Amino acid sequence: MSDDFSPDQKRYLEGFMSGMQSARAARGLGPLGGAAGAGAAAPAGPDKEHQEAQARIVSGGGKLVDQEKWKAAEHPFDAYARFKAQAEAGTYPKPEDNFRWRYHGLFYVAPAQNSYMCRLRIPNGILKAWQFEGVADLAEKLCGPYAHVTTRANLQVREISAENAPLLLEGLADLGLTAKGSGADNIRNVTGSATAGIDPLELLDTRPHARAWHHHILNDRSLYGLPRKFNVAFDGAGSIATLEDTNDIGFQAIELGEGASFEGQPIEPGIWYRLALGGITGHHDLARDTGVIVAPSDAVAVADAIVRVFIANGNRTDRNKSRLKYVLDAWGFEKFLAAVEDKLGRKLVRVDASLVKPRPVYDRLAHIGVHKQVQAGLNWVGVALPVGKLTVAQMRVIASIAKSCGDGDIRLTVWQNLLISGVPDAKVEDVVANLQAIGLSAETSILRAGLIACTGATGCKFAAAHTKEDALAIAAHCEPRITLETPVNIHLTGCHHSCAQHYIGDIGLIGAKVPVNEEGDTVPGYDLLVGGGYGVDGGMARPFREKVKAEDAPALVEAVLRTWQVHRAAPDESFVAFARRHEIEALQALVAQTGDAA
Repeated sequence: MSDDFSPDQKRYLEGFMSGMQSARAARGLGPLGGAAGAGAAAPAGPDKEHQEAQARIVSGGGKLVDQEKWKAAEHPFDAYARFKAQAEAGTYPKPEDNFRWRYHGLFYVAPAQNSYMCRLRIPNGILKAWQFEGVADLAEKLCGPYAHVTTRANLQVREISAENAPLLLEGLADLGLTAKGSGADNIRNVTGSATAGIDPLELLDTRPHARAWHHHILNDRSLYGLPRKFNVAFDGAGSIATLEDTNDIGFQAIELGEGASFEGQPIEPGIWYRLALGGITGHHDLARDTGVIVAPSDAVAVADAIVRVFIANGNRTDRNKSRLKYVLDAWGFEKFLAAVEDKLGRKLVRVDASLVKPRPVYDRLAHIGVHKQVQAGLNWVGVALPVGKLTVAQMRVIASIAKSCGDGDIRLTVWQNLLISGVPDAKVEDVVANLQAIGLSAETSILRAGLIACTGATGCKFAAAHTKEDALAIAAHCEPRITLETPVNIHLTGCHHSCAQHYIGDIGLIGAKVPVNEEGDTVPGYDLLVGGGYGVDGGMARPFREKVKAEDAPALVEAVLRTWQVHRAAPDESFVAFARRHEIEALQALVAQTGDAA
């Protein structure tokens, strides 16, 4: 047994592993690892780091949460045969297996829907037209006949019966796609710049780095089963924001000027990644600059070391305090970075921020419409999707357009839409016409371009409101009544998990049960917040009004937007700037004066 443990820890570990063996035996499963001491198994193999972390926590007086016990009793990747047996019997999982099957990308979402949802893994959000078409075929045959584009530049399919779940996973594998590790305590879909490699503005093509990290995760079981979920993003400083500052690790492309040095050695000027850590908007935090820069070729190694420090030290006793942010809060950045350096076996490079050149300014509307690529004569076409939803028929036509009029790539964005890239100038009109024929468009209002909504109560048991439907109701109400000249993001999320990142919206709405009588009856509704932002405008939205009925939300959003237009300091004052220069009480009074109809 490892010399890293004290005698008390060794005694605990033997007992802990013995208990796990008993739990496995009760399931008819084989033993974990090899023998150690009095018949108990010592941590070994790819799960060693996790087992050792569990042992240290409990020997120190902590109590593991149920999810940690479930992982130890039976690793989800060892349970595929049981999963298939459940499917053949047409049965859905109990809580512990519902957690395990999320390692395979499947979420049992009852009572919202008595079925599974499947979340894919699409590195950098880019897949081939034939893969996109293949997902449409699988969805039509095995799922509800539609897909959702998510805020991690990913695809979700829903309404999957127990019997069809293995067929879907294996069908995805046939397409060269996977859902492995897209749920539970794992590193989620790897995001990158939507216009990577085609953007005149970008500093760096993120595709090779996102792809390398994606395959690094897929091929190393020790990177599964973290204390909690983990997000990583690569931003190449292109036209479309990647929201890397909402991730646990954000790699931000920067250009380093002449004259930088570290520990007496000159640093080569050019393009590097700046390292930001600790983003988790649902817990009111954006990733913070560490002062560290990373050579792009070294990004995977640095990310790996960061994750392993988190594996060893993350909280496995409290699910609400188990993300990377809380290790950083407890340790401070310098202690954490020192641990990463120990894991790497070398120093991280730090530079003074004054030697980093200003990054290009992103275009908040670049994900919609026709835009010139860096390649002469070619364009990307941003397709407006109503809160991210696509029918299988629309998916097939988009795949056909990408093959016949584009370069064959379909690029999903964190703004719940997609791009068709590599479209020659002469074929732009054909693309636009074909999109219109299936009820889609490369054009939309400024309001709809910034409208983001999670799945909501229609498909998620946690949501307190029907976010996608309510988002469309907000757009339908506001568009005839108010015209926006500058971008505004309106984010609707159904619950505290903040999948639609309501805290970084200009206007954010989070689902809430609204009391309607003294008997305690409630109706769906929202708490409304204002003044959130990301990137150069990074910051958390502030509460503006609580317990707004869903039916009243459109009029309130209109009133808030109208107040901004009437009282802004100049025609080009952004909503976030307007909201932040007012105390909430003053802003509430202004909205009331200007015609709060809610």
